[in-house]
Amino acid sequence: MFDYIIVGAGFAGSVMAERIAGVINGKVLVIEKRAHIGGNAYDRYDAKGILVHQYGPHIFHTKMQHVWDYLSRFTGWHLYHHRVLGSVDGQKVPIPFNLNTLHALMPKETAERLESKLVKSFGCNAKIPILRLRESADEDLKELANFVYEKFFLHYTTKQWGVSPEELNPYVTGRVPIYVSKDDRYFQDRYQGIPEEGYTKIFERMLGHPNIKLLLNTDYKEVLDVDPESGAIRAFGRSFDGKLIFTGKIDEMFDYRLGELPYRSLHFAFETLDRDSFQETGTVNYPNEYDFTRITEFKRLTGQESRYTTIVKEYPQAYERHTPGKDIPYYPVPNSANQDLYAEYRQLAKKLEQVIFLGRLAEYTYYDMDAVISKALKVFEEQILQDKE
Repeated sequence: MFDYIIVGAGFAGSVMAERIAGVINGKVLVIEKRAHIGGNAYDRYDAKGILVHQYGPHIFHTKMQHVWDYLSRFTGWHLYHHRVLGSVDGQKVPIPFNLNTLHALMPKETAERLESKLVKSFGCNAKIPILRLRESADEDLKELANFVYEKFFLHYTTKQWGVSPEELNPYVTGRVPIYVSKDDRYFQDRYQGIPEEGYTKIFERMLGHPNIKLLLNTDYKEVLDVDPESGAIRAFGRSFDGKLIFTGKIDEMFDYRLGELPYRSLHFAFETLDRDSFQETGTVNYPNEYDFTRITEFKRLTGQESRYTTIVKEYPQAYERHTPGKDIPYYPVPNSANQDLYAEYRQLAKKLEQVIFLGRLAEYTYYDMDAVISKALKVFEEQILQDKE
């Protein structure tokens, strides 16, 4: 019997498996519902040999050196700084909205006046949330905030979430910044890049320890039985006394007894073109036109050379767990009612002393890749390693 069973082979599960096997020599079984490892970071080569991200673009970036150093044990890096353009009023302009965007969209005198006010009010290199700018006493800055909200946020958010911004938690709007800088990069983190051989190779190396066994294409409920009342766990029909690390949906663990936690899903439309390139930068957002939110060209992320190029258009859609094509949960829907429901499931989860709930689905929160790696490393140190010492 294994010492640890992990449900899910994305970053949360794979980091835990690698640490348990590599540091404390524990025997680990990883159960994965999909037919591949890597979760939503999985990438593959398409028919023309272009490396594509199956579940949308994943650009690794972090301020945390320990996370960068940890991941660098499993990959070299193509050093890449992500730049995003947005199609606004017939022009493609930098996103997030910054001083370059301001000068591209406004008359010269207006742009210079607004730049001066932004620098004077907030200083250079400041990132001001739209909500804060809307509260400014200066009417020009208020008007700018409303312009950015309308042109860059309102319609994009409605497409992305299927509801108006007012129906989401205020922090969603608050995260939309105006950047008082001419730095066009989407991220300003110290460490940024794309894995040289792709993300899937990282997971292969993480999970390559002889103490780790993989069970792919398997729903965990086919081999595990967790009694939510007593907390008892059975694996393959036998009592299991080790730790279960669960990275799946927390409401699924309890058979949705309190109701289903809502998500948004995505549909990806890939196109491979017989041309060297398709667009000016890695990603172009379409906040106001079309049904898709953005187009990504993968060669611009990876630096790969080919006479062909592959793009993907990203269509937000409702999540429906029983409908193929809509049954992948990507984004927890951020509003207070959903957080209240999650809190009720958390209370149930506390009764399961053998189970560690970890990751985007288990914690009903959106994690960047670096954040979930950092969380997994912390959980390993605090809840696994300390127990062994």
